[in-house]
Order: sequence, then C-alpha cells, then structure tokens
Amino acid sequence: MLFKLPKLSYSYKDFEPYIDAKTMEIHYKKHHFTYINNLNNSIINTDMKDLSIDEILRRSHIESPIIKNNGGGVYNHNLFWKILIPSLKFTLPSKYFSNILNENFDSIENFKKKFSDVALKIFGSGWAWLCVNNNNQLSICSTHNQDNPIMYGSECDGIPILGLDVWEHAYYLKYQNRRSDYIYSFWKIINWKEVENNYKNSIK
Repeated sequence: MLFKLPKLSYSYKDFEPYIDAKTMEIHYKKHHFTYINNLNNSIINTDMKDLSIDEILRRSHIESPIIKNNGGGVYNHNLFWKILIPSLKFTLPSKYFSNILNENFDSIENFKKKFSDVALKIFGSGWAWLCVNNNNQLSICSTHNQDNPIMYGSECDGIPILGLDVWEHAYYLKYQNRRSDYIYSFWKIINWKEVENNYKNSIK
C-alpha cells in the first residue's frame, strides 16, 4: 500500500485572502509530495509497505526516524487538507458540534483562544491539535516537527480531529513572522462538517 498525493476538492486560490494560492501550491505539491516519496522509499522493501498510515505511525518509533518523520508528514497533511474549506463556502459549526465544544471548553470562543494560544507558543515547527481522548473528551495539545497524537510517546493523548500546521512553509510567503495573523485566519477556513465527522468516527 504505497501512498499517493491525495486529490484536493478545491483549487489553490480558493483560500484567499487567508492563505495565498502560491503557498497552497508549494505546500501541497512540494512539501507533502516529498513526505510521500520519502515514506514510500523507506517502506518499499519492508513489511510495512502493506500497512495503513495509522499502523505505520504506531510502529514508527521502533523502525526508523525517517519513517516516523515522513509518515507523520503524510498523515498530518492528509488530515490538514480535509479540514480546510474555501473561504466562500465557510459555515459555522453545527448546533450539535457547538454543544460538544461548549461542553468541553465552556464556549466556542474559549476553545478558539486556547487552541490559538497553543499554536502560537509552539517553538519552531510543529502542529496544534484538537483530539478526542479515550473518554471521548476533547483536548488541545501540540507536537513538534511532524509528530502527531497517535504516535507512541507523543506529548498528546487521543485521536486528532483537527490540526493546524505551524511550520513556516505553511504561511511564510504571506505572513512572514506573523504567526498570530495566520492562526487568526485559520478560523475563517475550517471545514467544521469534516471536523464533526472526524469526531463522530473517533467515538465509535
């Protein structure tokens, strides 16, 4: 089961003015594609070549740093593209999922503030996550580089249902060192229906 670059359901320019088309193209065609190629080259002659990306990541800590880093890059970006929605199609969370966020964080605004704070405080490159833990509760956490919550020994606990890439390649062309502006813009292009589906699938 070698991996391929997933097809996007939107064009690179669909996220303007929040993410510019050039950044989207480079992020997708260069960075994500490189992670896929590196992962495939690392597993092609191993028994991991027939595993799913989830199974690979749960073993990556004992196999190879190359598999861990590039496997994380594949998984993280696969999730990231799906939880984005073109700015003109943006809608707020459903009543059902709004209630879930309110139950876990007291309010949606409080959730957004906590998530934004975590994303802003990541030193260097990494990801901010919204996860569902074993008790079906939501939590916010972060990982460095291309690590993610399902990896063994992760600083996070649970299944990620929403993630924000804060590597500079995700925003530098437009925002330079203004990560806070990039994080603020992220709230304008989240596909809340997809996040809700991720939540429902994680609690089954």
